[in-house]
Amino acid sequence: MAFANPAPDAIEALLRSARVIAVVGLSDNPHRPSYEVAATLLDYGYRIIPVNPALSVWEGIRAVPDLDHVSEVLSPGEHVDIVNVFRRPEHVDQIVADCLHLRFPALWLQLGVVNEAAAQQAIAGGMTVIMDKCIKVERMRMG
Repeated sequence: MAFANPAPDAIEALLRSARVIAVVGLSDNPHRPSYEVAATLLDYGYRIIPVNPALSVWEGIRAVPDLDHVSEVLSPGEHVDIVNVFRRPEHVDQIVADCLHLRFPALWLQLGVVNEAAAQQAIAGGMTVIMDKCIKVERMRMG
């Protein structure tokens, strides 16, 4: 069965209910799309967790090297609502495996990040998956 993104109202509900977004592949270069998207999400009030082994801090926020270390920066009772991915499609299989192991509820693959097999695996594991869409654009569309 071919992958299909959730309906627009389901995407909006996810974005309205989410509070914490782990951004995998977040860059500290302000000219990179991941930086711009994460900065915009921060402006909308989301808590951003930078996930990049090359960073220790992004915009004053402690970064973690991988998803396995996200729990180190979460407050008691806090959890990741969305894992937003800025990595090439060939890296998504491992990201999905990590998300399923850590029981994260939603995976958002940015524009151009398409891996249908990994998306189907995530869905089969109970995750909500949005693929080949920009989370910033979808959030801005909500007003």
